[in-house]
Amino acid sequence: MGDLEDPDRRADPPNPSVVSLLLNKDFISSRKGQLLIGEVASSFISFVCFCASSAAAFVTAPLVFFLTALFLLFAYSTKFNQRFKGFHWPLMDFLRCVSASIVFFIISIMAVSKYPDGSSKAAGVFGFIATIVFALDFYFIFNELADFLKGGGSHDEPQSTRVDTAETLIGKLLVLTFLSSFSCTIPDEMENLNKMLIGI
Repeated sequence: MGDLEDPDRRADPPNPSVVSLLLNKDFISSRKGQLLIGEVASSFISFVCFCASSAAAFVTAPLVFFLTALFLLFAYSTKFNQRFKGFHWPLMDFLRCVSASIVFFIISIMAVSKYPDGSSKAAGVFGFIATIVFALDFYFIFNELADFLKGGGSHDEPQSTRVDTAETLIGKLLVLTFLSSFSCTIPDEMENLNKMLIGI
């Protein structure tokens, strides 16, 4: 009767170190996960097109943004970012998306307008797609940061108040970024912000 298994015996649990390396399906299906997948894909395609084009001088930017998006996809999906509380993940992600949008927009314009070969044009087109994806991610992160800094205020404010609030929110965001670079510990506000933005 060695072939029959005991029905009361449970299967061994999977190795926790292997499970921690697998991507979380809930995160991948979330808006943030899909945006990160779009950033990884568009950055990689843009990188490959720049490698094959005569505009190979611009190959570094797509590679750097591809690697950072891939790292953040892994970090958010495996909850790796929760182990390192000293980093302000949402602010780093915010600055990464802003810089990637600007850099991709500039190199895409240069690749399309200055270089005549087809692979440079393709790199420019995929660079514009990457610009849009990074800008969407920047927009959603900014909205979450703005709601957090407002304290969850209502969205029924008049338009003039919203413009004034946006200017003060940008100022608060810059002050928080500046202060966070000098602090070694995270204030309670930043911890709440980290927890809130992980589920985007």
